[in-house]
Amino acid sequence: ITAAIWGFGFIAQRLGMNHLGPYGFNSFRFLLGALSLLPVCLVQRKRSAEKINRRFWLIGCIAGLALFGGATLQQVGLQFTTVGKTGFITGLYIVIVPIIGLTLKQHVGGFTISGILAAAVGLYFLSIKDGFSISRGDALILAGALFWAVHVQVLGHTGNWNPLQLAALQYAVCAVLNLALAFSFETVSLNAIVSAALPIVYSGLFSVGVAFTIQVIAQKHIDPSRAAILLSLEAVFAVLGGWLVLHETLTLRELLGCALMFAGMLLSQLQNLRKNPQKT
Repeated sequence: ITAAIWGFGFIAQRLGMNHLGPYGFNSFRFLLGALSLLPVCLVQRKRSAEKINRRFWLIGCIAGLALFGGATLQQVGLQFTTVGKTGFITGLYIVIVPIIGLTLKQHVGGFTISGILAAAVGLYFLSIKDGFSISRGDALILAGALFWAVHVQVLGHTGNWNPLQLAALQYAVCAVLNLALAFSFETVSLNAIVSAALPIVYSGLFSVGVAFTIQVIAQKHIDPSRAAILLSLEAVFAVLGGWLVLHETLTLRELLGCALMFAGMLLSQLQNLRKNPQKT
């Protein structure tokens, strides 16, 4: 359900920019997402194993900066490419994470390396054109995937703080930074906000607030590797949504690229699944 909400969320992100610029849309959807988590954070405020301290604020702000980089590049790039391609290129963060892990002396197995190679070949078929060039939109989405991968690594050092409290903080940081860009480079009006209300509500309330809460609840009952495989279906739902709602299509070459990238995402997780054969 989380993967479906996120995948179809790319449609809301595209439609919202019919009325607001990318920075303005991001600022309001993440602000709404942060506000939607506050009631749950208040209910769970005593369930955190660690007290909120200076390190909490530091990690939350760093995660917010990484989130800002990923979400902003994704939203800007979405203006120049399709929803389906955005979903798959964004999903590359799953295989970029272990590449970053190599620099941090984290172990990377053979399945992960195979997944990285398959995803790289898939990206070539999906986005690289004649003359070994890549479109502006795809390049921005790819740069955003790097920030999403950094975001995952940062969240791996969050200790035992309440994850929803940490999420609300990073969403607030992302919203404030986007709001600063919106008022600096875009025209933001009340009429535009009202016109984009439905995409903002879906993207902010459902993609951010509801889906993240469901993810946190679900991952109490499933190991991270299996969760990552299920969440990677976000890319598949993005293609499906782009086709059903926005009537976007992919060429045979691009579909081959999607298939290879999805295979790479799955391969990158198999090594961890083998560590828990009773759950596999």
